[in-house]
Amino acid sequence: MKTVKKLGVWMDHSIAYLIEFTSDSFKSITIESEFSRQDKIEALAKSESLMHNKEKQHLSSYYKKLAEVIKDYNEVVLFGPTDAKVELFAVLSQAGEFGKIKIEIKNTDKMTENQKTAFVKDYFSKA
Repeated sequence: MKTVKKLGVWMDHSIAYLIEFTSDSFKSITIESEFSRQDKIEALAKSESLMHNKEKQHLSSYYKKLAEVIKDYNEVVLFGPTDAKVELFAVLSQAGEFGKIKIEIKNTDKMTENQKTAFVKDYFSKA
């Protein structure tokens, strides 16, 4: 029997916590967007259009990094307080290679690390 690989991703536009769910433990990694507050201030000082373009480029890169990890899983839950999870889902939906992955989106508030782990455990224990 093939092992089903499950991943929980709590995310906003600046950082993503990826929590792999297994029966006996959790493995967690963090991926950060490269668009910092300082980048935003510097770009905005030049022009609002430049700031939006830089932000869009950095978000695209951020979502590609997340997609690289997600493609190795069978089931994924995207959760968090912002629309970043919906935007990532849209990116994944456009790429054909993610069609076989069960991906679900859940709205949550900001969470501590323990709350994120508990959410992933609870989510996949019910599935």
